[in-house]
Amino acid sequence: MFRCASWGAIGVKVGWLEGLDLAREVGFEGVDVPIGTAVEYVAKGEAGAFTALYADRGLRLGNWGLGVDWRGDQAKFADGLTALASQAAAGQAVGATRCATWVPSWSDDRPFEANFEFHVARFGAVARVLAESGCSLGLEFIGPATLRRGKAYEFVYDLPGMLRLCAACGPNVGLLLDAWHWYTSGGDEAQLAGLTADQVVVVHVNDAPTGIAVDQQLDNQRLLPAASGVIDIATFMRHLQRMGYDGPVIVEPFNQELREMEGRAAALRTKQSLDTILAMAGC
Repeated sequence: MFRCASWGAIGVKVGWLEGLDLAREVGFEGVDVPIGTAVEYVAKGEAGAFTALYADRGLRLGNWGLGVDWRGDQAKFADGLTALASQAAAGQAVGATRCATWVPSWSDDRPFEANFEFHVARFGAVARVLAESGCSLGLEFIGPATLRRGKAYEFVYDLPGMLRLCAACGPNVGLLLDAWHWYTSGGDEAQLAGLTADQVVVVHVNDAPTGIAVDQQLDNQRLLPAASGVIDIATFMRHLQRMGYDGPVIVEPFNQELREMEGRAAALRTKQSLDTILAMAGC
């Protein structure tokens, strides 16, 4: 696994190349991939030039976000799959084969089983397009109970449920595993102990504020990993190491204090938090 910068997740406003330089400067090992830019490079026959911009800085390529409007009507979805084919081909060409998105844990329209079938149909189609270019899809379950309250129907919100959905969608579909959502969904070590590396596509890390019951935690009020110790990040990281996970580890704290910091200071503080938790895993 490697320390991967995702600047938007910590509120650092930099352009792509500036972000690559910043990552190298503060000690990250990788940076997420702007897939639209990769498509442009590949279309010009310059895939090697794209990857060189990472390699020359000693950086690895992280993941990229699924841009398909998979919740929309069928026509928009079909158009999105066409664009996705070009993105996946570009990802394969530059060596960025991990794609990910999040899945709402509720619906105001579909009961659970109907919603499950809808997600399998949509993500199954996405997975098949990605598989043609050797890409994988990571799906993120959303844990907080506070997000499901008041909704008509609950949907998948924990690790076992998301594994079931992933298995139904295709062999190249696994988890975007987020420590916050593992914690807020009531996750335990047994869930992590049963995981293998091929079931985890992308990892997010963070911590939770103290003095708040787990079922009262709010999704946009998080901390840097290991900041409070509420989330057992040491156990989380040890299981990633045990399973041999070799992908990006990304800090996603949604933390206002961090967002208000100067960009380089926020980047350095974030990287230091990754150093702390990777040391817990013996890395």
